[in-house]
Amino acid sequence: MTRFGKTMSALLLGASFGLSTAAVAQKAPDVRHDRRDLRQDRTDRRQDRRDIRHDRRDVARDRVQVRRDLRNGNNAAAHAQMRNIRADKRDLRHDRRDVRHDRRDIRHDRRDLRHDRRGN
Repeated sequence: MTRFGKTMSALLLGASFGLSTAAVAQKAPDVRHDRRDLRQDRTDRRQDRRDIRHDRRDVARDRVQVRRDLRNGNNAAAHAQMRNIRADKRDLRHDRRDVRHDRRDIRHDRRDLRHDRRGN
């Protein structure tokens, strides 16, 4: 093999190694991003579930208060508590929707992470 052939083969080998290293280095941030996104979605879902528990507790407490106010003839206070119940139920709907969206995001992030790990 001539000197030119040896130089070209070494150059091509180095270039192919450099390209493969660049592809691996480019894939690594995607995996880190997907893991961080997955962790954040799980945290959001956990917080939303905690909010749902608190809102349910608030609704139950307000219902007891409404019954007590109606029994004592305090209609204005009962009406105010019913407005509070409606607001808590609205919060419940929003939190449930957030949980559904977080669940969907977790599913998509898992799929992306598997895809990135396989290198497809």
